[in-house]
Amino acid sequence: MASARASGSPYDGYARRVTPAPDPELTPVGPGTPSGEYLRRYWQPVAFARDLDGPPRRVRILGEDLVVFRDRSARVGVLHLHCAHRGTSLEFGIPIERGLRYMDSGVPDLLWCEFPTSDRGAVETFTEQIKKRFPEARFAFNWSSSFKWFTEPNPITFAELGEMGVKFIFITLGAQHAEGYGLSVLLQAMSKDQQDGYIALQRKEFESSQDFPTKSHHFFSGVPYHHLVGKAYDAARLGQEFVEELPEDRVV
Repeated sequence: MASARASGSPYDGYARRVTPAPDPELTPVGPGTPSGEYLRRYWQPVAFARDLDGPPRRVRILGEDLVVFRDRSARVGVLHLHCAHRGTSLEFGIPIERGLRYMDSGVPDLLWCEFPTSDRGAVETFTEQIKKRFPEARFAFNWSSSFKWFTEPNPITFAELGEMGVKFIFITLGAQHAEGYGLSVLLQAMSKDQQDGYIALQRKEFESSQDFPTKSHHFFSGVPYHHLVGKAYDAARLGQEFVEELPEDRVV
């Protein structure tokens, strides 16, 4: 029977069972680590192609959580597990023709593409190409106040946009432009005619054929509602019991 080697001999590695500490330059493989960045220079297997015919598969490699999937165009894709916008787990995403969509995203009601100019060609191309694949697609369009429509020889009309499938048209900052224009006209009139400039504005507001809700700023700002609130809470300052009746032909 062979005797055990004495401790301290040059061949006693078996007896030395102390596990060395992890080498920070070799063992970590996450993003930003020396070994991790080195390994990321080479192809790494993450999944079997035969396993990608169903829902997305969650995998973890090199310290990163990923999701592997095959979209409806038969292309394989790899994404971070959580999307960059909402943090939603793409493990539960639904493969579509060009990627994944959220489980709760549903089908968009309207498609909106912001265009840099008022060129009708870009709008026509955008709507035509999408409707070739999605005939029921509906669009929103920003008839932007940033464009000088008055210089266009043939500006695109609302009716034409409707024929392209546009169901919602809006004008960014349209109210701001209208308010600024109206105030500028008033100030110019008052600068020229003083009080008569404002009187002219009121005459236009109260013409029988016109309907401007702002002509009575009391009703427009909800003063009657605040009267009712004051009455309900017995607040004399907000109530109407101590306010004299005012003639409608004299006060707005």
